[in-house]
Formats: sequence, C-alpha cells, structure tokens
Amino acid sequence: MSNVRDYLKKKKDREDNKVRISYREKIKSHKFTIFYRTILIIVLIAAILAALYVQWNNKIYTQAAVLSTAEINITQDSILLPFSGYLLTYSKDGAGCMDVKGNAVWNQTFEMQNPIVDICQNAVAIGDYNGRTIYVMNTGGIMGNITTNKPIRDFCVASNGVVAVVLDDTDTTWIYLYDSQGKELIYFRTTMKESGYPINVSISPNGQLVCVSYLFVDSGQMKSSVAFYNFGDVGQNSTNNYVSGYDYLNAVVPLTRFWDNKSIFAVSDDRIMFYSGAQKPVSIAEKLFGDDVQSVFYGGEYVGLVFNGTESGNRYRLDVYHKSGELRQSIEFDMDYRDILFHDDQVIIYNETECSIYNGSGIEKYRGQFEKTTLVLIPQNSAYRYMVVTPDSIDVIELQ
Repeated sequence: MSNVRDYLKKKKDREDNKVRISYREKIKSHKFTIFYRTILIIVLIAAILAALYVQWNNKIYTQAAVLSTAEINITQDSILLPFSGYLLTYSKDGAGCMDVKGNAVWNQTFEMQNPIVDICQNAVAIGDYNGRTIYVMNTGGIMGNITTNKPIRDFCVASNGVVAVVLDDTDTTWIYLYDSQGKELIYFRTTMKESGYPINVSISPNGQLVCVSYLFVDSGQMKSSVAFYNFGDVGQNSTNNYVSGYDYLNAVVPLTRFWDNKSIFAVSDDRIMFYSGAQKPVSIAEKLFGDDVQSVFYGGEYVGLVFNGTESGNRYRLDVYHKSGELRQSIEFDMDYRDILFHDDQVIIYNETECSIYNGSGIEKYRGQFEKTTLVLIPQNSAYRYMVVTPDSIDVIELQ
C-alpha cells in the first residue's frame, strides 16, 4: 500500500509540476506576444508619423486665407519693424507697439533728428544718433530711458534691457553699459592708438558678453579687430574685461551679432566669421567670399547672405548658414526683396507685392501675390500663419 501511495503522490507531483511549467510558459508566451504587438504598434505609429511628416514637409501651399482684419493708420514717415510677434513703428516724433488686432500696446513720444533702433528678442532701444537719450521698451511697455553725457555713436540692447553704448569724445571713444533705468553699470575707454575706432557693437541677450568691431591702421595696413568683453565673474580679472579677440588684415567688419548667449557671427567685406563660447568666445568657422555681399539678414539660428545671381540666370543667390558655421542651403531667386526672414524651418523672401517661402530642405512651399501693398510680414506662433501689415490694415493670413 505504501508503494502505491508513494507512486500516486509522485504522479500527482509530476502532474502539478507540468501544470506549473505549462502555466509559466503560457505567461512567458503571453508577455512575448504583448511585447511584439507593442513593438509592431510603435513601428506602425512611427511609420504613419513619418509618412505624415513627409507629406507635410513636401506640401505646397497655393493660396492664403485671411483670418482677420484690423484697421490701422500708419503715418507716411513711420518706419515699421517686426518686434517679437508685434509691430513696432517709429519716426522722429515717437514710437509705438501694436498687436495683431491693431491695439496699441504702448506709445512713446520724443523728438529725434536721426533715430536708430536695436531689437533683441522682446526688448527694443531707440536713440538719436549724435544725441544723448535712449529709450528702452519691451513688449509689455516702457522700461526706462538713458541719458548720456557724450554724443551717441552706436548702441545695442540685451533682452533684459541692458544697453551697451558707444560714446564719442575728442580723442577717446567710450563704451558704457547701462541698465534700462539709465544706471551706469560699467564703462571703459578706447583710442585709435590702443585698439582702433569702434564701428559696431553688439551684446548677448543676457547682457554679459559684449562684442566690438574695431578698425585701425597698423604699419600702414588697414586691420579690423573683433573683440569680446565679459562683464560677468570670468571677466572681472581681465583688463577692461577683455577676454578674447581676432584680427583681420585688409578687412572691414561693419556687423557683429549674437544669436544667443554663446553664439556670435561677424560679417566683413570678404568673409563671414562664426564664434562660440559663453565666457571666452573662440572662432569656430570662417568662410571667404568670392563675390560681393549685397545684403545680410539674420534670425533664429541662421544668417543669410545675398549675392548677385550666377550663370543660372537668377538675379540673386541667398546662402543660408547655421550658427555652427555650416552652409545649410543656397536659394536662387529673381524677385526684388524688401526683407528676408528666418522663422523656425522657414526662409521667407518678400516685397510689397509678392512672397516666396522655402523650408529647410530648399523646397519652395509657397509663392504668391499679396492682395494689398505689404509693408511688413511678421510670422506668428502657428505654422504658416502671418501678420501682414498694409498702409491701412493688419491682416492675419494662413497658407492653405
């Protein structure tokens, strides 16, 4: 009997063990099935999204629908500029900011003989060349004004309202940093003998780095110098906060500009230079020109150089560079251009009557005529939606 009971018990144990093994295998098989189904679903979703992206990226827009219209009155002597999604207008008598509905965000009156403007993100500074007052505003309103004790030659504004100003003196040129309320933050002097004459100044959005382009003569040869000054902790132990710089023989550098707090470009009459560094900028790329530059446009992470057309028969060629120094694309076009904009993945070329829009792959997404005379085109947050400013209205359009 004992052997029978042992046999039956062992048989039951074997059967229970088979059940457990079978159950574990079923669970394992079920998990693998779920895993493979999940992978398949992810692959299908990725394929669908990729197909939709390719379709969207290659989509050609043929018309523009007007979504809204607001009546405005632009005085004949006003100059209009895009301003962080808003419209900036200014003249010798004052400046104003409007939204897409034509509502006044702020107005500032003044009297200037030769007003000059600098914009950085959502901040703007307006001053009088050879004057002594600079007004600082942002998209929210008036931030303050700056009064100098010497004639203004050049200035630039950071996104926080800090302004770097070039002031002229008899034998010396001074560079001052002010906050938006007019408080002096720091200053230093330059002379033709020591560093040359400053012909352009730019400032990083955070107000910490300043780039100055100098022109000087050395041993009978003309040179330009691009100098960087750090007004943060790193630059405190350097003379005049100078941290790095580069010289260029037989070149004039009339334009320097920050894309962000560590990416800068400069354009001379024979090359474009790229620099990088949040503390001590260094040169990362340099491209020489074979042709004369007709115009320079910049925005986002790109800078565009317009040259006269090549043998293809088009009148112009636009070379678009990324802030890394890489040439991303060349666009040949025939239309006269009022402005060229870089917005997200778009390159927008337009004048008073027509517009062409290209994507980052060089595909012309849209070409069309404006229904009204267009003074300014301002991209909005939505893709392919724009504020179109005419002499008597602000229209919001969307490509279809």
